[in-house]
Amino acid sequence: MAMLRRRKAPPAPPPPPPSEDHSSASPITSSPKAEVNETQKAKASEKVRKERKGRWSCLDSCCWFVGVICSAWWLLLFSYNAMPASFPQYVTEAITGPLPDPPGVKLQKEGLKAKHPVVFVPGIVTGGLELWEGHQCADGLFRKRLWGGTFGEVYKRPLCWVEHMSLDNETGLDPPGIRVRPVTGLVAADYFAPGYFVWAVLIANLARIGYEEKTMYMAAYDWRMSFQNTEVRDKTLSRIKSNIELMVSTNGGRKVVVIPHSMGVLYFLHFMKWVEAPAPMGGGGGPNWCADHIKAVMNIGGPFLGVPKAVAGLFSAEAKDVAVARAIAPGVLDSDFLGLQTLRHVMRMTRTWDSTMSMIPKGGDTIWGGFDWSPEGGYECSPKKHKNNDSHASKDDGASKHKNNDSHASKDVNGASKDVDGETVKSQSQSVNYGRIVSFGKHVAETPSAKIQQIDFRGAVKGNNVAHSNASCREIWTEYHDLGWAGIKAVADYKAYTASSLLDLLHFVAPKMMQRGSQHFSYGIADNLDDPKYMQYKYWSNPLEIKLPNAPDMEIYSLYGVGILTERAYVYKLSPSAECYIPFQIDTSANGGHQQNCLQGGVYLADGDETVPVLSAGYMCAKGWRGKTRFNPSGIKTYVREYNHAPPANLLEGRGTQSGAHVDIMGNFALIEDVIRVAAGATGEDLGGDQVYSDIFKWSEKINLRL
Repeated sequence: MAMLRRRKAPPAPPPPPPSEDHSSASPITSSPKAEVNETQKAKASEKVRKERKGRWSCLDSCCWFVGVICSAWWLLLFSYNAMPASFPQYVTEAITGPLPDPPGVKLQKEGLKAKHPVVFVPGIVTGGLELWEGHQCADGLFRKRLWGGTFGEVYKRPLCWVEHMSLDNETGLDPPGIRVRPVTGLVAADYFAPGYFVWAVLIANLARIGYEEKTMYMAAYDWRMSFQNTEVRDKTLSRIKSNIELMVSTNGGRKVVVIPHSMGVLYFLHFMKWVEAPAPMGGGGGPNWCADHIKAVMNIGGPFLGVPKAVAGLFSAEAKDVAVARAIAPGVLDSDFLGLQTLRHVMRMTRTWDSTMSMIPKGGDTIWGGFDWSPEGGYECSPKKHKNNDSHASKDDGASKHKNNDSHASKDVNGASKDVDGETVKSQSQSVNYGRIVSFGKHVAETPSAKIQQIDFRGAVKGNNVAHSNASCREIWTEYHDLGWAGIKAVADYKAYTASSLLDLLHFVAPKMMQRGSQHFSYGIADNLDDPKYMQYKYWSNPLEIKLPNAPDMEIYSLYGVGILTERAYVYKLSPSAECYIPFQIDTSANGGHQQNCLQGGVYLADGDETVPVLSAGYMCAKGWRGKTRFNPSGIKTYVREYNHAPPANLLEGRGTQSGAHVDIMGNFALIEDVIRVAAGATGEDLGGDQVYSDIFKWSEKINLRL
């Protein structure tokens, strides 16, 4: 190839013209001195030619480097495919010892067999989406995955991909001329990308005890849309209802076990209200539909009460990892270089996904804390947090006793020292105010509320448009362009935001998005659940504004990981001025140091599964629905099952079999065993009741919610 050729040396200089001295005796003779000069010049020319021939250019080095990398990659790939299938397991066992049997194999040996049909409900972003109709830039992509799989189109035609993955900013439905639909079947969410499992491990283990496609159903839906709009456009809720009824009728009347994950937990909560509600708003199944068709709902990593991470995503298109990348390479994600403007395009796209608004924190300051308190107050971010916290199993469904009454580590709200198994441990989180979910400046996050002077932003006049001179800004409109310098300053001058004021903040900076979202979601606490207004679908995914179904024999589980530092609150700053910019960003320079290690890179961390804090995943089953409450009038039994995170011991273990991370927990052997046992007929009592490692019961008692 031309690019791989070495640069050619220039031709040697021509020999000097022959002497015109006619006094010479013969035209073909020359002096010995002239012959020596000619020989020296020839040698010098040859030396220069060899030097230039051996010289390498930068392009040569780059090409050879790429060639070596590609050759090594293909050699490794060939070796991997040529080796026996059992070789990786042999190497792993040689290093770590014999591997335990997968849960399906173990339970098959115990004699367990498939009994109850199972329904999987995937969460946000884990389900595949494919193109059915698109614009000219998407030619050749009919029924090709735009989301999931290899994500090849992101690299080939990024702006076209963003255009087709976005929804209409007015309706929350398809933009004109575009139809993107969910992939159907078990393949919709078994793998997120090649080699990155989501449901695949659980499906494979269920198959070990006899499950197959007729007894397993993936309730795929377009996770970008509001929950009710999936019914309006695709009749997804009706399809789920029909498939569950079919599975029950074709399996001897055995009720289904439903297994939602992540945002799928909220989606199925919405479904349970929809299926009972009368048509046309609901499914017309009647008040006993859930009791007749559902044995158990096993929620995995459920953000019942929302996640602070959703606020950061909507406010600045960031999370902890994105903020770090933005700090390491300042200006790259915000840059207009080559017209990429990455963060603005991400924000424009994700702000059309109404589903993201379902995960805004619910319950306000009552649940998440105020300026000077939070349920997790005094939490220590030390990795030794769970060293003495043995699993607590409670078989008394309405029990008030739990491990938090034992002699394990505990502190009061102010973080005072207490005795821990004979040792005195001083809290390192005395200044953590998790209730201040967004603070402008580290000093604001740590200052007593009485000393914070807030200037109300709600009445601020927006103006002095920040993007008036650049027409390209309108192509990636994010609503910040209408905020103006006055509005931006007003947001920062308010200084600190709790869960209650966050809603006003989002309405101020993104009014169009929140106006659309407020038609589909609600974030409050119901005073009177019998009020007819709560029959409207916008309340159906908020567990604090609905009653559980009238199904006393049904069971509800909350299964989630603990022991991983999880985003809980943020320190923000104003971004440097620029055209088309996002004016706010996480202040990654804000760190707590040795005495306050819960603050890392501008993010306050608490216990959770890396995405959902323990408080959101566990509160409803630990207290809100525990026993007969106004949210659970029929007394459905609830169980909290926590899985303490243990990372893989080495790279050969992949993502591990004891992980508590939000997605990796889908491969956790202990969780899979619990799910299979319930699907095979076990109850929560058979599993041993609650299994708790965190302080969820203690934190729940600090929440003053009328039950």
